[in-house]
Amino acid sequence: MAISPPSDLVLDVVRAADPTEVQAAQAKLKATRAAYAASSLAEVGAGFGAAMDILSTPASKAGLGKAEPSKQMAEMPDEYRQFEASILQNFIGSMLPKDTEEVYGKGSAGEFWKSMMAEQIADSMSKTGGVGIAEQMYSQALARSEGRVVNATTDESDRDRAMRMITDFERQVLGLSAAKESEA
Repeated sequence: MAISPPSDLVLDVVRAADPTEVQAAQAKLKATRAAYAASSLAEVGAGFGAAMDILSTPASKAGLGKAEPSKQMAEMPDEYRQFEASILQNFIGSMLPKDTEEVYGKGSAGEFWKSMMAEQIADSMSKTGGVGIAEQMYSQALARSEGRVVNATTDESDRDRAMRMITDFERQVLGLSAAKESEA
C-alpha cells in the first residue's frame, strides 16, 4: 500500500473537521470566487451591458450591418419589429450553446437567464434592421391597403384550390367528416 503524505494529511484534517465548518468554508470560497469573477468581468468591460453594446457595433463598423434603420423601417409600426424579434429569439435560443450551466446557472433559473439573453440579442438585431421579416410584412401590408396585388402569380383558381386543401386538412386533423359537418 502506497502512502501519499500530503494528501493523507489533508484528508486527515478534513475528516477531523466539523462538517458544518467545512460547508461554511466551502461556501465562503465559492462566494469569493464568484465575486472575483464578477469584478474581473466588470473591470475589463465584459459584463452583460458591454456584451449588448458590442453586438450592435462590429457590423456597423465593418459596414456589414445597417448602421441606420431604413426610411421604411423608421415609418414602420413597432409591432412588426417586435414580431421579427420574437421569431429571431427562437432562432437565437436554439443556436446558443446547450452546456452553459457555468455561465447562466443550473435548472430553470439558468434557462430563464439564457432565454433573456436570446431575447436581448434578438431585440438588438431587430432594431438594427434584423433579417428583413418586419420590412417584408410591412411592405405587404402597405400593398394590401393600397389595393395592389401582393403576389402577382396567384390567380383565383389557385386561391380556391388552396382553400379547399386547407379545409380538407382541417377536417382530417380535427376529425370532422362531411356527415358531421352537414349535421352542424
